[in-house]
Order: sequence, then C-alpha cells, then structure tokens
Amino acid sequence: MSCSSSSGSEEDDEGFDSYRKGGYHAVRVGDQFAGGRYIAQRKLGWGQFSTVWLAYDTTTSSYVALKIQKSAAQFNQAALHEINVLSSITDGDPLNSKCVVHLIDHFKHTGPNGQHLCMVLEFLGDSLLRLTKYNHYRGLPLNKVREICKYILIGLDYLHSELGIIHADLKPENILLFSTIDLAKDPFRSGLSPILEKPEGNANGGLTNLIEKRLKRRARRAVAKISGRTASIGRTEEAARSGRDIDGIDVRCKIVDFGNACWAGKQFAEEIQTRQYRAPEVVLQAGYSFSVDMWSFACIAFELATGDMLFTPKEGPGFCEDEDHLALMMELLGKIPRKIAISGVQSKDFFDRHGDLKRIRRLKFVPLDKLLIDRYKFSVNDACEFSEFLLPLLNFATEKRPTAQQCLQHPWLDCNDSTPNESTVEKVGVGMSNLKIKVGN
Repeated sequence: MSCSSSSGSEEDDEGFDSYRKGGYHAVRVGDQFAGGRYIAQRKLGWGQFSTVWLAYDTTTSSYVALKIQKSAAQFNQAALHEINVLSSITDGDPLNSKCVVHLIDHFKHTGPNGQHLCMVLEFLGDSLLRLTKYNHYRGLPLNKVREICKYILIGLDYLHSELGIIHADLKPENILLFSTIDLAKDPFRSGLSPILEKPEGNANGGLTNLIEKRLKRRARRAVAKISGRTASIGRTEEAARSGRDIDGIDVRCKIVDFGNACWAGKQFAEEIQTRQYRAPEVVLQAGYSFSVDMWSFACIAFELATGDMLFTPKEGPGFCEDEDHLALMMELLGKIPRKIAISGVQSKDFFDRHGDLKRIRRLKFVPLDKLLIDRYKFSVNDACEFSEFLLPLLNFATEKRPTAQQCLQHPWLDCNDSTPNESTVEKVGVGMSNLKIKVGN
C-alpha cells in the first residue's frame, strides 16, 4: 500500500478559472486514463502545477495516486524533470525501504485543455501538516517526533548519499504518512468497493463540485460572521480544546513531491524552498547544497514538537520579508558571522560592511532551550536534549551542519523521554549561555 498526494494542497481549492487551455484537466469520478487502466475515485489535493486524484489500477487491483499536470509547455517540462528524478529514486530502491515515494507509471492524456503529462505514484495517506492540524496545533509527543524524524532522515540520507539529489522544498505538506489518519478514508482499509463506472448525473463533476464547495464555504463564513465568530480565532479555539489521542496513529512516513528537486551538480534555480523552511544561504543567494534540506528538516522537527513554525517572517515598516527572516534567525541562533553575512548576491541589500542588518537594529535574543521551556513548557531535560539535536542543523556555516546519516546516529533519536541526563543539561546550558554572552558583545 502507500500513496502520494505529491504536490497536493490542503488549503481551499485550485479555482475553476484555471480549468482552461494550458491549465488543469477537469476530472470526473469514474473517468478512465491510460486506455482504461486507471479509474478516478476522488480528488486528493492540488498544487500550482497539478491536481492529484485517488485512482484504481485495474491491472494490479490496487489504489494509486494519479498526478495530472497542467498542459502548458512549461508545466510539461517541469513534469518531465520530476519524472526523471522519481525514476532514479524508484530504480535505486527496489525493496521500497528508503522512505521516499515511488513512481509506478507515467503517460500522456489528451483533454479539452491540451495534452497533460500524468504520473502514477504509490498511494500514501495524510501529510504531517494534516497531522498537526488534527492535533489542534499542539506539539506531538516527543516519542512520535523522534519516530517521524527517523523516517525523514532515512529518506534524506538516501537522496543525498546515494543519489546526489537535493529535495529543495522539504516541509510538512511534502511528507506523507503511510496511511490516512481517519481509517474510513483509507481505500485499503475501509473495505469500500472501487468505482468502476461514472456515477449518474456526473457530466460536469469536477467543476460542479468546485462551485458547490465555494458556495458552501461562503455559507459557513456568513454563519460564522452572524454568530460573531471570525476565522482568525478558529485556530486559537481549536488549540484550546483538549488534544486528540494520537497514540494509535501510524506515523511511518515518506518524502514526496520532487517538482523542485535537483541533482547537486545540476541546480537550475537560485530561489528554492518554501519561505518558512528556507535556509539563510538561500535567502542571501550564497549558493546551496544538501545542507539546505537539513535546515528545513530542523524547522519541521521543531514544528512537530511545538505545533508552531520556527520562523514566520513578515514585512514591516522599512524592511522586507527576507530581512525579517534573517533577523528572526539571529534572535534565535546569534549573530550571523560577518564572513557568511556578506557572502551572498543579496547580502548588500540586508547587511552593512560590518555584517549588521541595515534596517533592523534591535534584536531580542531568546535561545532555543529557553524558548522551549518558557513558551512551550518543555521540561529542562527535554528542552536541552532537543536543542542539542536541532542547533547543529541550524548552523549558519553550511559545511558544519550534520548530514542525515550523522543525525541518524544522534543519541536524541533513541533517548528515553523520562530519563534526565545531567551531563546533557549542563553541557547545553553552558553552550547557550556562551551564545548569549557572545551576542551581547
């Protein structure tokens, strides 16, 4: 079993304006692809380049994820690149044990909006973002965080060490659980029979469903407004309720979505990564390698453990989002060494010749262990051990960040939650004190 909603989004919908020449292909439940081999069951998600559908493979009597790319030339080119990367991943992992999604098939499909490249991927379940939402943005138990981290690191080690591939867009949406959180939605476990024919009255299924979805959303917003409840407090209310029991959830997972991936020696974009998970060298345009994925991994681990993103930069009076991002990094990790600060193409836009930010002068330094203890109520031991695991990954010096293989050997991944470790507490506490002293000078 398994799946990929690769490149699928969990927010709102893709908008029916994009169903036009060069755009998305309008799929209806029961539609057939590849000469009838794959039959569309339901939409799993969507992305900037594609929609993703659960499909039934009549040849293997199994469920798969069908990713249908937009038809314009640039999207076809992007799909060909992703197929190339996925083929390398799949060919190098015959036992399917490397925690990275596999490509099953690919083909072209002609529709009213043009010719669409389609990828057939193994079916997986919900993303780590969906898991965080399910848990009301509360931090997951550390034993679950450790388990998830191990799977991600196994995948990254395979990509980096064996294939020389940089994912370049690692984030919770691009890591999928093996199965759905709600087992009733898992086609393998729910016991539902596959749809083999188009349901009656489904002539314009894809677009009709989209319109109905938008109307229902508007109605919900109207009701919420009348009752005095705005969307902005929704997350706070959810978080205030008791967390759900996630002990029984299978957190085995795989890395998906290789639309932005590249080989280390064949990079084709300077601006990579989703904003909140973007490494400082990418912000500065100072060149990048495998270590950008390790920075993103650290951001994800923090988010899993706390329910909050590590960095959420915003524009402000007189400064841009990039500069705020760099300031947030320094408030947590200390001043960026001058040599690194001035090393990028964009450095002169943000830093003066001394390596200080030009427009954000007052920084509030809060070390990671203190943040975990004060804001997220970690025990001193848990905060220090988790910080010891994360901080090397957040080193501004890219060559000093540990590799995925090195991280897999880190004692935090195997330590006991309830057993204090005085030497670790003392060691990390001293390290953070030194950091604060250095910053003060």
